[in-house]
Order: sequence, then structure tokens, then C-alpha cells
Amino acid sequence: MTTLSPPSPAAEDLGLQDRPPASAIVADALAIAHRNLIALVRTPTTLVFSTIQPIIFVLLFRYVFGGAIQAPPGMSYVDYLMPGVFVQTVTFGSVNTGVGLATDLQTGIIERFRSLPMARSAVLAGRTLADVVRNLFVIILMVAMGFLVGFRIHAGVIPFIGAVLLMLGFGFAMSWIMALIGLSAGNAEAAQAGAFPFMALLVFASNAFVPTNRMPRLLRAYADHQPVSAVNSAVRALAGGGATTRPVLVALAWMTGITVVFAALAVGRYRRTA
Repeated sequence: MTTLSPPSPAAEDLGLQDRPPASAIVADALAIAHRNLIALVRTPTTLVFSTIQPIIFVLLFRYVFGGAIQAPPGMSYVDYLMPGVFVQTVTFGSVNTGVGLATDLQTGIIERFRSLPMARSAVLAGRTLADVVRNLFVIILMVAMGFLVGFRIHAGVIPFIGAVLLMLGFGFAMSWIMALIGLSAGNAEAAQAGAFPFMALLVFASNAFVPTNRMPRLLRAYADHQPVSAVNSAVRALAGGGATTRPVLVALAWMTGITVVFAALAVGRYRRTA
């Protein structure tokens, strides 16, 4: 009969015996993600309202402002617009992560999670993974909407699949920022109010809807060197053709940096709320 040896004093001092293995963390995160997806399916209005705003932006810029905005040479405005709308959709969609976590804190569900033998980071990872699935569904709907208004893929299906994966990765990165805001806000209303100015500054002061060459110098300098513009440029290159290496690498660098920094901050904040 095999017996388990007790943990060494050194392990006890470091608390290593309390750390779950990586497989357990993954399993816990997937369980939380499954729970959040079930809640999403039971409230389909969340998905409906998630698509109404970007659809309004598509119709507004395509048919109201589109004639007054000059796209870069060799590109129609609708092909310039839709990648920006796709990225805008996943950026604003990440607000759901912060609002959801703030709601869970307010209703006491987080406290129930704390009483379970599970990794604390799994609560945040599960929430962000569920939002990746939601983003995929919304992107598919927005691509269909784009085709209805004249958007076309010129670089081929495989590069465009890469663009979709890039958008999902960016949405995942932004979800960690929103997780930190949601854990810090205290309630869902404060989380949403705190997230909107930050999101508006990223999305509207970018190259999502208009080229930056007509912007004032200082605004253009900001717009050309911020993450939403970087991802917009990468998605446009992957969908419309042209050089892709540099814009994709810049976008990946932004996504990696945001994820590493804000995942650490969000998990730290979550631990301090214990």
C-alpha cells in the first residue's frame, strides 16, 4: 500500500502545498467559463444588445458619413470601416467582463467561489474565456452584416481567419483591463461608468472610422501609437491584402503586454478582496 509523505517544512513555509496543479487550474477555469456561458445563453438579450450598437455604427458611417470620409488610396471606405467596427465590437464587448465581475461581487457569488477548493485565478480566467466565446459569436454576426453592406475579403480566407483570431486575442487582453476595473468599482453601475471613458478614448481616438492623416498633430501621434489602432491596421492588412508582418507583430506585442500586465494586476486585486 502506497502512502503519501507529508509536505516538507520548506514547502510548508512557502505555502507550496496549497498551490493547485496547472491541470486543476485549467479545469477550474473551464468550469467557471461553462457557468458563465450557461448564464449568457439564458439571457440572450445580452447578445442582442451587444450587436445593436455596432450595427448602428455600421449603418451610420457607411450610409451617412461614408460619402464625406476619404479612405486610403486603393481601398473602398466600407473595406476600411468594417475592420474598425470589428475591433470596436470586441473592445466595447470586454466591458461585460468588468460588469459581470462587479455583479458577482455585489451578489455574493464570488464569496461562494472563495469557499470552494479551487484556484482563485480560475474565477477571472473563466470569465475572460467565456467572453472570448461571446466575442466569436458577435464577430460572426458583424462579418455577416459587413457583407450585407458591401464589405469583401480580398486577402483570402486563411488570412481573414488569422484576423478573427487576432481580434479574439485582443478582446481577451482587454477583458483583463475590464476585470481590474470591475473588481475595483464595487458595483456594476460604477464598473460600466468607469469603463466607458477609457473605452471611448481608445476607440474613437483611433483609426477605426477615419484615417489619422487629417487629425491634429498631437491627436494623430496618440492615435497612431495606441493598441486599438494597431489591431485595426493588422486586421485591415489581413482582410484587404498588403504587408502584414509589421502590423501583426505590433498588434501581438500590444496584446501580450496588456494581458501580462493587467492579468497580474487583476489577480492581485482579486486576492486582496479576500
